[in-house]
Amino acid sequence: MKKHLLLAALALLTAAALPAIAAEAAPDRWNLKDLYASQGDWDQDAVTLAQQLKTLSSCAGHLAQSGKRFKSCLDLNADLLKRYYRLAGYASQSHDEDTGLAAGMDLQQRAVVLGNRVEETTSFLSPEILKIGRNKVNLLRKADKSMAIYTHWLDDILRTAPHTLDKSGEELIANFSAATGAANAIYSTLADADMPWPKITLSDGQEVVLDQTGYEKNRALGNRADRKRVFDAFWGRWKEFERTFGVTFYEQLKKDAALAKVRRYPDTLTQALDGNNLPRAVYDSLLAQAELNLPTLHRYFKLRARMLGVSDMRYYDIYPPMVASDLKYPIGLSTRLMLESVKPLGEDYLRAMEKGTTSGWMDVYPRPKKRSGAYMNGSVYDVHPYLLLNHNDDYESLSTLAHEWGHAMHSYLAVRSQPFISADYPTFTAEIASTTNEVLLLDHMLRIAKDDKERLLYLDSALENLRGTFFRQAMFAAFEREVHARVDKGESLTGEALTQIYGDILRRYHGDKEGVVKIDDLYTVEWAFIPHFYNRFYVFQYATSVAAGSLFADQILKGVPGARERYLGILRAGGSRYPYELVKEAGVDLATPAPYQAIVARMNRIMDQIEAIVANRN
Repeated sequence: MKKHLLLAALALLTAAALPAIAAEAAPDRWNLKDLYASQGDWDQDAVTLAQQLKTLSSCAGHLAQSGKRFKSCLDLNADLLKRYYRLAGYASQSHDEDTGLAAGMDLQQRAVVLGNRVEETTSFLSPEILKIGRNKVNLLRKADKSMAIYTHWLDDILRTAPHTLDKSGEELIANFSAATGAANAIYSTLADADMPWPKITLSDGQEVVLDQTGYEKNRALGNRADRKRVFDAFWGRWKEFERTFGVTFYEQLKKDAALAKVRRYPDTLTQALDGNNLPRAVYDSLLAQAELNLPTLHRYFKLRARMLGVSDMRYYDIYPPMVASDLKYPIGLSTRLMLESVKPLGEDYLRAMEKGTTSGWMDVYPRPKKRSGAYMNGSVYDVHPYLLLNHNDDYESLSTLAHEWGHAMHSYLAVRSQPFISADYPTFTAEIASTTNEVLLLDHMLRIAKDDKERLLYLDSALENLRGTFFRQAMFAAFEREVHARVDKGESLTGEALTQIYGDILRRYHGDKEGVVKIDDLYTVEWAFIPHFYNRFYVFQYATSVAAGSLFADQILKGVPGARERYLGILRAGGSRYPYELVKEAGVDLATPAPYQAIVARMNRIMDQIEAIVANRN
């Protein structure tokens, strides 16, 4: 189930003022007791879900019996889904606290089994609604005004008629779903828990373990020889498992291709986009503009080389900051800075976020076998969002905090405005909220910076964020389009072949042939490291979102009349509208070159500022 689904309906928040610098100490571990007080409560709710599934089964074949019957069955479906998301959220987060704990893994597997039962039991709904037909569905809906909450949900089902199977076909797909999640599960287990991470000794004698968190921290070391040592050890270990990850990812690609074929789509990409009714022009425009504007990316790499004082830019020179800084951003300070940065979004937004940051919604710091990375889980409608972080007290961690709280506030606003069935928002709009918060944070940090050195730190971070969110995600999207297209045509792919495909794209984006950034062969196994590839055609939405979010944030900061309300309107809409249309009506058409050209122009403006500061200092 999606991580960015729903946030609990909260009581009205008190009108407390923004906390001072010495903010109230907040817990650094999330409180899962807000979901279930004990394992026994989880077990009991699972029993209740099983009973609801049994009751829903009796709706099969009888949906159109009467308007009352139709609504009661849809209400039951919504309620059991809401219950399942709560069960699944608790299980997933229990596992993520310690991915090596057998009890957490067992609970997560039980949740997966429940999810399969939910999918199997509810699989009759779409075929039966299609069989009833649009005219009869409209009559049933109009007979009861309370049915209005299901308008978009029903319209979306009716839209997908050409790709929905009959009852037995949908049941068959649901049954097989229990056996088709192995690729992602194997990747997660190996990459997060079982990988024998290498240890290296740095030039200062410090020994470090290069798990995923250790790699992300130490790849930015100031000592260039240490960075090379980190890259060689980390990617060398992934290279040892190239064959295994190749088999795992190929199985995922085959599953995606088979499902597209069964549902009568011409290819996997078309099916993935159709889930949210996105036009193909969005994907194609993004990749076309990214490729056309690679000279801007190469300008950034050349600037980075000059700032770092290296004449031969290598892949391990991507991550260290161009400006050395010993500034620290512990979670208390990071939270205060984030809260100050979102003031342009209004008092209600600010107060809701302040309340959440002190209420045990976050698991803040890295620990052995804790899940790597960061996410926001807003899937529990009746509670609140949860944020997993791996805060390292650096500026990147502060930026990540703002990013994930953008998701959390999206969920908060959607739930306050939408019923359960339409509060779930797709990734296409989810990442707009997160990237908007990042832009607001950068603006705030530049305004309070004490000197040019600090401004350079933030401008550097902004450039790296744009590289990572726009160009890097577009590069990932190009890789996905290529490998899915090959498997759609029946080709086989080994780990070695995947490395070759990824390496060609990696080198093109980084200007290896032009001498901009040299990519060593060992590092081209990087594709095996990217977990998002197991969620087909997901990553491109980071790039489209940063384009839209940047435009919205710029308008809000400039005080453009109506800009803030148009932006907040997208968040409040949740999943009640198709996302492309929602964003387009707010003023940004992501199927055209304009938003991507604006991102490129922003990168060039930032580089102009950096070069001007450097010139003045010299």
